[in-house]
Amino acid sequence: MMNLDDQQISTIAAISDIHSNVFALEAVLADIKRRNVEQIVNLGDILYGTIAPKATYELLMTYRDDIITICGNQDRQIYEATAADIESNPTLDFIIDNLPAAAMKWMQNLPFDCHLSKDVYLCHGSPTDDMVYLLENIETGQPRVRSDTDILALLNGIDSAVVVCGHTHIPRTVKLSTDQIVINTGSVGYPAYEDDLPNVHRMQTYSPHASYAIIRCVDTEQGKRWQTEHIKVPYDYEAAAQLASKNGREDWAFALRTGRVL
Repeated sequence: MMNLDDQQISTIAAISDIHSNVFALEAVLADIKRRNVEQIVNLGDILYGTIAPKATYELLMTYRDDIITICGNQDRQIYEATAADIESNPTLDFIIDNLPAAAMKWMQNLPFDCHLSKDVYLCHGSPTDDMVYLLENIETGQPRVRSDTDILALLNGIDSAVVVCGHTHIPRTVKLSTDQIVINTGSVGYPAYEDDLPNVHRMQTYSPHASYAIIRCVDTEQGKRWQTEHIKVPYDYEAAAQLASKNGREDWAFALRTGRVL
């Protein structure tokens, strides 16, 4: 865990799930630059994708001193891949072939989570498992927000006023009975997908836009409160879709163009 509890940060730009989409990342970073933001945070699942892993890594390295980054489950999937994994997964083979050794080392050194400040905690999935959806139950195959009790159980004692996560690609802010808020940033680079674990389910945003969140601490009559702004950024998704097609993933291309699962 990265612990930066002594920081006092009141404005955060939170990005997640870039998935090698350098086109979307460029647009999001340009949008962030126009805003008064103290800190950018990146919640993982960064380079896994059939678009441009190396170019995405290289762009992020130009912001290396400006972005606090944690690891996602598919970052682990890349650097933990066995020869059998690579042989059975053409997408993984493409990614590993495309990335420099420095990118592998960088991902391996990313922390699992981060206490950004006394008030703000960052994780990819949940505080104990990067594969678990913190806010959504997907037993029916479609995302439904978990009960307050279930979310608090998954927080496993994390009592920060603001918890920021990614993983599901669905932008969402949920207020809990503890007065905490849990924010999912949505996905910068991949607006829809289907997965078969733990059961078959679809996550769809129905838009090709790149998603991220601005989180601000604001003064109100009741004292300091945290405010969330979910932002949808237009970008050249057709360029991303064409690369996905070129690299053998028409399902990715369809999702990039529509925000829907093929």
